Amino acid sequence: MEICPKDLQLRDRYKLMIGAIVPRPIAVVATVSPRDLPNLAPFSFFCGVGSNPMTLAFCPGNKPDGSEKDTLRNCAPVAEGGTGEFVVNVATEAWARPMAVTAEPLPHEESEFDLAGLTAVASRAVAPPRVAESPIAFECRTLQIVRTNAGAAGGGNLVLGEVVHVYVADDLVDEHWHVDPDRLAAIGRMGGPQYCRTADRFSLPRGRAAIDRPDRQPEPDSRL
Repeated sequence: MEICPKDLQLRDRYKLMIGAIVPRPIAVVATVSPRDLPNLAPFSFFCGVGSNPMTLAFCPGNKPDGSEKDTLRNCAPVAEGGTGEFVVNVATEAWARPMAVTAEPLPHEESEFDLAGLTAVASRAVAPPRVAESPIAFECRTLQIVRTNAGAAGGGNLVLGEVVHVYVADDLVDEHWHVDPDRLAAIGRMGGPQYCRTADRFSLPRGRAAIDRPDRQPEPDSRL
């Protein structure tokens, strides 16, 4: 099957992407409006970008009517009418259901924190709060927003943010800054309403070492 994206309806392009680009980590992004109203929403088009400076990216898509979501408006640079700040909270098994609740579209004056029963904790370096239930939170200042199709339904918006402070639960990292994947228990997004756990892992060497033993199957992660 060969497919030209322009031959597909918008909803079918989206379904193809979210079904094929899996699993996706989930950023639960906290922002505040210029009027200091809090907002919390999950985004699975999310990744790390670089470590010097420590930089993250997430992509809030436009609404069906082409308008921008509250998260995007809030975290836009001050020159664009936003506050220029956001916090990425890592979604884990322990708060999977409340995380999903934060996807509910609410009026500006209502808080997803309250609806989901999540705890807002003051951040150290930025105005938006972090989620107390998340074992890792990245406080960010917006570097740039790239809009792929401003004002259009389904248009993407790439938000780049520099991490200026990190909260990590004390028991989650060792002296070498390795994150314990069992304690983290991160979850990922699949297609549609499906999610996945990250407990089933295996190890492989990188590069040529991966073909030195072609008969050898991937080994279970020794930390399991």
